[in-house]
Amino acid sequence: MKKLSAFAVLLSVTPLIGQAPPAPPTAAERAAQAQAAIEAAKAPPAEDFKPSTFNQKGKEFPAVNSERRIRARVLAPGAQSVALDIGAVKYPLTKGEDGAWVGASIPQDEGFHYYQIVVDGAQVPDPNSLYFYGASRWGSGVEVPAHDQDFYAVKNVPHGQLRETLYYSARSQAVLRCFVYTPPDYEKNLAKRYPVLYLQHGGGEDETGWGSQGKTGAIMDNLIAAGKSKPFLIVMASSYVPGAQMGPPPAPAPGASGRPAMPRFNFSAFERVLIDELVPFIDANFRTQADRSHRAMAGLSMGGMQTKQITLANLDKFSHIGIFSGGSIAPADVTDMDAFKEHVKVVFVSYGSRERGATGKANVEALKQAGVNSVYYESAETAHEWLSWRRSLLQFAPLLFKD
Repeated sequence: MKKLSAFAVLLSVTPLIGQAPPAPPTAAERAAQAQAAIEAAKAPPAEDFKPSTFNQKGKEFPAVNSERRIRARVLAPGAQSVALDIGAVKYPLTKGEDGAWVGASIPQDEGFHYYQIVVDGAQVPDPNSLYFYGASRWGSGVEVPAHDQDFYAVKNVPHGQLRETLYYSARSQAVLRCFVYTPPDYEKNLAKRYPVLYLQHGGGEDETGWGSQGKTGAIMDNLIAAGKSKPFLIVMASSYVPGAQMGPPPAPAPGASGRPAMPRFNFSAFERVLIDELVPFIDANFRTQADRSHRAMAGLSMGGMQTKQITLANLDKFSHIGIFSGGSIAPADVTDMDAFKEHVKVVFVSYGSRERGATGKANVEALKQAGVNSVYYESAETAHEWLSWRRSLLQFAPLLFKD
């Protein structure tokens, strides 16, 4: 289709959320790209829209068509202007006689997208979608069906449980929350004990991310049912420690937008909560195999950076390491390579193909040369986004806790 080909050309020069381009575009370049997207979105879409799977029950919009365009419809009869804000572009919606504002975006990448509705200049969640915590706020989410979505689809297989779990942190003097995935047979054999993966979210997200945006439960249920992964617990905690002193926000990059930067998380404070409080709590309250050989840690983006720092400093606690779009481990990071090879069973590093993963790949190869079991995975046609990380978990989980 010629119309779709034109959109594909536009997408090739339009930066997507989280993508790291070779050089940051200037403000003028971003404005020009956004205007080009807005003009392209005026082309008539294919009228085969279907509701997003993340819509509130019974809601028809937002909807996604076969071109991966997203259509929004918002009832706001008193508004003067309404726009769909997705992919760093605000697409103006058109008001109908019924007081509803309707419009569509250009094609978006497969997978999950955060978005907002802009009503008379105010950014608000779409009342039609479910809400997700990202970019340090609760907002809307839409799912563009992926060609390989079967691996995170909810199927007729035995299902585990995603348990909201509260624990007291003496360090923060607060009751904190984590989510714990228990595999389907956890309640059936009460004598069985399980390995544990500690799985961390990214910056601006929280402990709900992996269970909702990440589709962790469905991914693990399907892997276990297919015999591709051992059953194990997954603990998803917040990286933010209440009361911990955080560093200042990072300095804006040249040409960056006026959007305020998020403050840095206090990695050391979270390390102490994890090692001194959360791990002992999980071992005391769940049937775990409470030793290094049966304990793993992984994370996406900022969570990957935390994973690197925490596991290297606590090799007596973790034997499996996963870093998704969050750096990598080089031989120079390892102070005692012999001890590292003895303690660590696998180092897994992944990136989306549109990210800068060359250094991570090179470091994985260097670890292999040093005798470390290392794996590099690249998610095809994705950037710094949830489809990259869902696929990363799909690849990482089968590597864990092998005999």
